[in-house]
Amino acid sequence: MMLYFVFYANSFQPELQQIKINLVSVKLLDVDKIDKRAHLQVDYQLINPTSVTTTISTINYDLYTNGKKIGEGHYSVEDIPMAGRPALFPGSNVTVSDKFELVDTGNISDEYAAITAGQPMKFESKGQVTIESAWTMVTNDFDLKLD
Repeated sequence: MMLYFVFYANSFQPELQQIKINLVSVKLLDVDKIDKRAHLQVDYQLINPTSVTTTISTINYDLYTNGKKIGEGHYSVEDIPMAGRPALFPGSNVTVSDKFELVDTGNISDEYAAITAGQPMKFESKGQVTIESAWTMVTNDFDLKLD
């Protein structure tokens, strides 16, 4: 009987692999000139073309601008029960936001100055998203660009 549940749960993995993630926007929220820190809002859109209701538990990513890594971000709702997480219903999409902390280090000073001055930037996000259904979960890699 247990073997049946394992096979049943794994049968949803190919469907979960079809869920798409897009980088929608990166917006400057605030700047702390004293501590040389800024907060960005990073928005991802998740698209579910399948017939399975899912949820996202984590998005782990590196954020780049003009080809240079400016830091790492982590969106997580792992500590929230599945019933309380943003649901991704069949044939629908949902947008999730993460607050990214940008720190002016010596090696990204030019990028930090440009971002905090509001100059147009090309962003890229590389990482992994964990998608869960009631029975199984998968982790998908992504490399997304926002011009």
